[in-house]
Amino acid sequence: MSALGKVVRAGVGRRRVQTVVMVLTTMMAVTASIMAGGLVVASQAPFDHAFARQHGAHLTGRFDGGRATAAQVAATAHTAGVTAAAGPFAVVTASPQLGSGHVVMNGLPPLTIAGRAERGGPVDAVTLEKGHWVTGTGQIVLAATDNGPRFGGVGQTLSFPALPGSPSLTIVGIARSVSRTADAWVAPAEIAALTKPGAAPAYEMLYRFAQARSSADLGRGKDALAAAVPPGALSGTVSYLATKHTADQETATFVPFIVAFGVLGLVMSVLIIGIVVSGAVSAGTRRIGVLKSLGLTPGQVGRAYVGQALIPASVGTVLGVVLGNIASVPLLAQASDAYGTASLTVAWWLDLAVPAGVLALVVASALAPALRAARLRTVQALAIGRTPQVGRGRFAARAAARLPLSRAVTLGLAGPFARPARSATIWAAVAFGAVGVTFAFGLGSSLSAIQDGLNQDSPGQVTVNTFAPPPGPGDGTGAGMEAGPGAAPQPGRPAQADTAAVARAVAAQPGTAGSFGTMQKELAFAGVPGAVSVTAYQGDSSWGGLQMVSGHWLDGPRQIVVGRRFLEATGKHVGDSVTLEGDGRSAAVRIVGEALTVGDSGMEVAADAGALTAVGVAVRPDSFAVELAPGTDRGDYLRALNSALQPLGVEAFAQDSELSATVIAMDTMIAMLTVMLVAVAGLGVLNTVVLDTRERVHDLGVMKALGMAPRQTVAMVVTSVAGIGAVAGLAGVPLGVALHGYVIPAMGNAAGTHIPPVDLHVYHPLPVLLLALSGLVIAVAGALLPAMWAARTSTAVSLRTE
Repeated sequence: MSALGKVVRAGVGRRRVQTVVMVLTTMMAVTASIMAGGLVVASQAPFDHAFARQHGAHLTGRFDGGRATAAQVAATAHTAGVTAAAGPFAVVTASPQLGSGHVVMNGLPPLTIAGRAERGGPVDAVTLEKGHWVTGTGQIVLAATDNGPRFGGVGQTLSFPALPGSPSLTIVGIARSVSRTADAWVAPAEIAALTKPGAAPAYEMLYRFAQARSSADLGRGKDALAAAVPPGALSGTVSYLATKHTADQETATFVPFIVAFGVLGLVMSVLIIGIVVSGAVSAGTRRIGVLKSLGLTPGQVGRAYVGQALIPASVGTVLGVVLGNIASVPLLAQASDAYGTASLTVAWWLDLAVPAGVLALVVASALAPALRAARLRTVQALAIGRTPQVGRGRFAARAAARLPLSRAVTLGLAGPFARPARSATIWAAVAFGAVGVTFAFGLGSSLSAIQDGLNQDSPGQVTVNTFAPPPGPGDGTGAGMEAGPGAAPQPGRPAQADTAAVARAVAAQPGTAGSFGTMQKELAFAGVPGAVSVTAYQGDSSWGGLQMVSGHWLDGPRQIVVGRRFLEATGKHVGDSVTLEGDGRSAAVRIVGEALTVGDSGMEVAADAGALTAVGVAVRPDSFAVELAPGTDRGDYLRALNSALQPLGVEAFAQDSELSATVIAMDTMIAMLTVMLVAVAGLGVLNTVVLDTRERVHDLGVMKALGMAPRQTVAMVVTSVAGIGAVAGLAGVPLGVALHGYVIPAMGNAAGTHIPPVDLHVYHPLPVLLLALSGLVIAVAGALLPAMWAARTSTAVSLRTE
């Protein structure tokens, strides 16, 4: 081994504690960088990446099985401009019932079910998330939504009581189609059992086109498909651009806070690695003088110290890459659920770019101070050694000595002024950690409040659906459908109870504190293209209204509450009037408030029942929301209410708050990234304190010989960084608050809504006080281990150390 190699090996082996710290610091920095970088990359057009992996359908065509044969539909695959196609798949729509026996869930939304033998293919290669694909009849695979499967899990049973024979299917898998072509899939032979007598199933074809960048391109493709089949056979199409718009809007809410955490993590990684490496070199100034006296040139000294830094840094980098990819698995899994795409993975090039960047940073951090020290004259390097520059910190030491504190504490308070540059790096590391903690607290609190506000779409503890569940076979009512109260049953329409009788039954039930009815209706507003989803509120809804951004909730006739996108689309403001158009009539309604809403791309409207009545729309609530009186047992209440509702043919069920996959994913990311930031900051403090105690080991021996007790030694070492941590915490809190004040509105903008002020103002005096202590906690936690090491070192060993 060469002399230079021996120097490198000896340097790494001699400073074992510093080597371990270097490995850990680099590992954490690389892990944090890969996690943050992976999330940032994943948040950039995840729909596009998943769409490319699944060979998603540019256009999904639905054909009327009564006007076109399967062969005619299949022939459309050869239409001009089509580059790939899949199908035809027979498609039916049926209303399911979850469960069997006496434990069933009625009133579930209808499913669009496609008969598909294989999940792969040239277009829309569906990704299986749980279970397996259908292998025969009697099985069904459900499509996963943004919040998981629509209902049910693998192993449960779906039945279709409105169909002849009440067919039952076992859920064998959960899959995800980025093109969202169906709600469920069965074997092609199963479609016949799911088709009503006398009806023909529709056909679905999936297409990819040579040109599909715009709606105009897809419009031309749609026209060509329509011309290739009998007139009227193409009953509808779904463009991937609409699906992409929805997915991109959901993704966009992630980007601001992921980028914020990513930048924090990367900046802290750069800072901490620079602290560790430059600290190791500066601590070896005296040793550099010895090496020069033995004949090493400045270039050889520089290479030796770069090698001493690269060895532990390389080990830490390899470990960091492995740990970063492992730790990213749950984060990216949460992100994929929230993005509504197939499983995401860390980009391969990050596993190369991050280690290369970190090692380049290590080289730069080590080479500059090593060459600077190596250029010193040998005698000068030997004389400087570990000793701080004469005169530094004297004024601070004298000022601290006058404080009414123990000598150990005053020495600790004055310590940082002896090496101001090193103290500044500790301050910066802890300040960034405090920023991360403060930002994470505000982000989590705001997301929780926003979720509570969005849950106001389904208020109350109990919901009563006014539509009767599908009756089973043999009850004498056939499909159990009717046009209205007292009308003859009609296929295709669920039976609705007497809503006035339902309202009376709910109001008369002991334990009811309040209730109101809601009904959804597609209506038109002057100046707004297309229909708008309007939710009409009947009764006193003051206790269960949407969360307001500005203005007030509905409290009078002909009032509406809208979202931000509606105001932008109409050019109106709160207090203005807009024309509502109904069944051949129109009426002016007043916008009394802006609400937190993201449904229907922010175009959702809440209106009082009188607004709909004014345009000739009869308000018959689809459901009633019920608020229970304090102390009411919900189980007992439901049993009693359902007994009262049984003659009306409807039932009540418990209403629980939902936590969306998006919020779960965000909370998971916030927690993990915050832990990483705090750990990196703590390691930076640990490394710096280790350097200080190593450099001052002889001084510590003298102090011990003069009577300093171990607990006093711990107090002195911890105090030397506690003041820095306290000041850093005070500086980090306002920066974290400012970052929160920028990121949350940006997330709201991406989601198409303003954020209510109450959801932004989450920093109250007590939490702010506790957050201000975060810097102190990080600093003390990082200093405890080296402080205990210094306290355990015997006086004799300390005095012999130079």
